[in-house]
Amino acid sequence: MTWHTYSFGPHYDPERIGFGPIVTYDEHLLRDGEGFDTHHHAGVTIVTWPLSGEVTHTDSTGATGTVSPGQVGVFTTGDGVDHSEFASAASTRFIQAWVAGSTGAPAYAVHDVDVREGEWTEAVTLPAGRLYVARIGTAGPAEITLPEARLRHLHIASGALLRSGMAEPLSAGDAFEVTAGEDLPPEFTVSAGVPTELLLWCFD
Repeated sequence: MTWHTYSFGPHYDPERIGFGPIVTYDEHLLRDGEGFDTHHHAGVTIVTWPLSGEVTHTDSTGATGTVSPGQVGVFTTGDGVDHSEFASAASTRFIQAWVAGSTGAPAYAVHDVDVREGEWTEAVTLPAGRLYVARIGTAGPAEITLPEARLRHLHIASGALLRSGMAEPLSAGDAFEVTAGEDLPPEFTVSAGVPTELLLWCFD
C-alpha cells in the first residue's frame, strides 16, 4: 500500500506536483518480499526513512544495502542509474522523498541517525536542503520549535500533534507546508501529548 503526498503516475493533480525541490513524497507499507522491480532514475536524491521492518536496495553500479529504523538511506541517482528495492521484513513501513537537483555519478549510502528527545537531529544534508528528525511527547506533553527556512515541510511519521498553529488535530501520516512570508508567529512551534516522531525538510 502506498500513500502519495504529491502527483505520481496516474494520480495527477496539477495543483499538487511537489513542494520546492521535493518532487515525490510517499509512505509505503509492504509485506516481506514486496517492493519495486528494477527501474530507472536520474536527477533526484531518494531519501528513505524506515518506521518498521527493512528496505533492501540494489542498483546497476553494484551497490546494495539494507536500511532499517534508526537509519536513513540516501540514494543519489545523479546522471542516471537503475535500481530495485524490496521489503526484507514483515510489515515494512517507510517514508520516501525524492529531491530534485542530483548530478554526477550515482551513489548509495546508509547512515545511522541518533534522534534525541526534544531536539532536531540533522539526518541528511543535500545541496537543495536538509532533513531533520525529532521525537517529542515521550515523557508527557511537550513542544518543539521549527528551525527557520524559506520552505518547510513537516510530516508526522508517528504519534499526533495537539497544536500546530495552523491546523489541528494532526495524526500519523499528516503533513503541512510552511512558506516564508505567510502570516505566522515569530516562533512556529508544534506540540504533542503522545510519543511522536516528526520529519522536517527545510529549504532556503
